[in-house]
Amino acid sequence: MRLIITGVTGVAGLAAYRAAAVDSAVDAITLLTRRPVPAWAKLPPQAAEKTTTVLHQDFKSYSTDLAQQLAEHDGLVWALGKSSVGMSEEQYNELTYEYTMAAARALKDAGAGTSERPFRFVYISGEHADPTGQSRQAWARIKGRVERELPELFQGTNLKVHVYRPAYFFPSKDYPEDRKNQRSLPLRTLDTIFGPVLSMVAPAINTPVEDLGRFVVELAKGRWPDQVLFRNTDMQNLVKELPSTASAPAKKVEL
Repeated sequence: MRLIITGVTGVAGLAAYRAAAVDSAVDAITLLTRRPVPAWAKLPPQAAEKTTTVLHQDFKSYSTDLAQQLAEHDGLVWALGKSSVGMSEEQYNELTYEYTMAAARALKDAGAGTSERPFRFVYISGEHADPTGQSRQAWARIKGRVERELPELFQGTNLKVHVYRPAYFFPSKDYPEDRKNQRSLPLRTLDTIFGPVLSMVAPAINTPVEDLGRFVVELAKGRWPDQVLFRNTDMQNLVKELPSTASAPAKKVEL
């Protein structure tokens, strides 16, 4: 399988990249990113030989050549995004809606997928995203709009969308450099306090990031081919079906 991953410098994207790198079914990984994977990120030894990095600066525009290159893959994990805190609604809409839909249109126009092997577009959304557009929270309306419009865009094509709504997630304790570089000190403190509490008293709203990464890769592979929307509780139940993997953290490798 040939897989595209966006948002690899973020928490969810890096988790997906690590999961894909150790998955024997994933033969090639293309990172579509503005910046290379940072030097502090520890990666599995298999990552380097599997990975091609495409540095792309304008996520609202794709050349014909780039779109065709991407369409030759089998799936995509769209992990590009960040918290809406500190962003205007216009800025958040550009990042969350416009970037996602531009990529989806480019793949559609390039003819991604076949009837026998559809291209799977995995969109990482968020709990409480609102496809009805009625929420008072702008982020929920915007993510909900993406959830609503992606399946509409792909009707009659060989592309299939899977939407996953994670709950609260944060960098793994197995990767202290992730926490140091991906989270501010206040957020690291919050993670340290509330992470263990949520896992015990409210597991439905807790998303272990290793499970997140592995789950979205499995979606891209087509393990659950007919379901479109996956809530966090769905992930928690379905990930139990997967074979166990080694839990040792990855080593630092150069790409």
